[in-house]
Amino acid sequence: MLQNLHVKNLALIDEIEVDFKEGLNILTGETGAGKSIILGSVSLALGARYSTDILRKGAQYGFVELTFSIENEKQEKQLNKLDIYPEEGEVVLSRRLMEGRSTSKINGETVPISLLKEAAGILIDIHGQHEHQSLLYKKKQLEILDNFAADKIQKTAEQVKAAYAEYKKWKKELEQADKDEAERAKELSFLEFEIKEITEAGLRKGEDEELEEAYRRMVNSRKIVAGVNEAHGHTSESSDSASESISRAIRCLADAAGMDEQAGGLYEQLIEIDSLLNDFNRELSAYSKSLDFSEEEFAQTEERLNEINRLKIKYGNSIEEIQTYCKEKEERLKVLNDYDCYLEQLRSSLQKAEDELDRQTKKLTDLRQKESAVFAKKIQGGLKDLNFANVQFEIAFDLLPEYTSSGRDDVEFMISMNPGEPVKPLSEVASGGELSRIMLAIKAVMADKDEIPTLIFDEIDVGISGRTAQKVSEKMAVIGRSHQVICITHLAQIAAMADAHYVIEKTVENERTRTGIRLLSNEESVDELARILGGAKITEAVRENAREMKELAKSSH
Repeated sequence: MLQNLHVKNLALIDEIEVDFKEGLNILTGETGAGKSIILGSVSLALGARYSTDILRKGAQYGFVELTFSIENEKQEKQLNKLDIYPEEGEVVLSRRLMEGRSTSKINGETVPISLLKEAAGILIDIHGQHEHQSLLYKKKQLEILDNFAADKIQKTAEQVKAAYAEYKKWKKELEQADKDEAERAKELSFLEFEIKEITEAGLRKGEDEELEEAYRRMVNSRKIVAGVNEAHGHTSESSDSASESISRAIRCLADAAGMDEQAGGLYEQLIEIDSLLNDFNRELSAYSKSLDFSEEEFAQTEERLNEINRLKIKYGNSIEEIQTYCKEKEERLKVLNDYDCYLEQLRSSLQKAEDELDRQTKKLTDLRQKESAVFAKKIQGGLKDLNFANVQFEIAFDLLPEYTSSGRDDVEFMISMNPGEPVKPLSEVASGGELSRIMLAIKAVMADKDEIPTLIFDEIDVGISGRTAQKVSEKMAVIGRSHQVICITHLAQIAAMADAHYVIEKTVENERTRTGIRLLSNEESVDELARILGGAKITEAVRENAREMKELAKSSH
């Protein structure tokens, strides 16, 4: 739920901070006191657009911060999917507004506005005039019905979505495949050319690496050969080479070896050194011969490498990728050579996918229609509770011309508010004030299913008074039992139901106007109700009426 709102430097607000409570939070105040600014600042914190004239005169920036407590495990998991993790059970959304730009943060970390809006959709639901108007759209009406029926239709709805994806896949493939003969001939010719080019190259796995190593060795061979030959000269070929010197040393030690045991040991070591050096000289000579190459061999190696690299540029970064590309094109060539059979296979796959989609959508329609009857009955009862005395509410079903990922149902809310009048589409009948009450009835019915913990209602009391206002207040209280509700109202009947009552006031200090908000005590709440009831002059009778209204509201909770 929304625990705290902190606003700074917006319109008439210098700086305010307010803690909200569980249940029904009511905000009242004089006309022009700044009630719309308070709720408007919440919308700004949640990512709404703004213009710089919202900033308080003389301020360099505006700031809004919302602190939410997370008490629902499912809600926490939804936030985790967005990589948002509550800290000590809280999530803090903030937005700093400056001229031409804004900075959004979640738990102190800067985030894009899109992520802020996604998080807001999990944490809070705001119902103002725009949201009431959304009721007029069939897409919204279907969404409401599906939310009500979620427990019963979710599995089938997911099956419809999967079947639709499969249907669209085959449909797209068939559309792409159904080419004219000239295009097919052109593709055939190109495929044959590519396959021939790769096949004739006769590529062998690892060949490129071997050639590159050989090419590097050839390029550097002259330097290598010079060094090898010089080393060979020092160890074997010249008169003063290591091999010749060791041979002389062996001859010198030969006589001493027969006379003394230690000299004999040294003689044996020298014999072993001579043997090792001879082995080394043989390997060095063989290595030197391996470095010999002809200019023709060098040219052939360079040409083969160029050919392989050219194929890599066209078909893949390695020989393996080129060979895989060739196999794919060979498969495609088979398809094109027997294209009629291929098209028939695609049509068959598409028909199977469409049949499955049709089966699942019909199943979904049946479930929706069954649940819609229950939903319509509950909404009709809720509307009667809101003083729509002779209301009739139904949900009409029609078929969309095309399949969608949510089925083929074209759903429309139908209503009649006068005896003897036939039901008509909601969009043709309901006024703005009636729409707000219909939305309230829907919210009351959905209270047990709606997982968003905090609901904000603005303009819920447009165009109502008297008995209807009392009915609206009772319905608000019902929703407040399972949700945190924040509501601005001008009506005493609704304000009397408050679990927490706040007054928004406008004051003038040092020739500057400021808007503030404070939580009222029970007695202060009675005074505020009396103000709403009595207008400019508040008599004791009016105050007593307000007190009685407050007590009656408490007893009805």
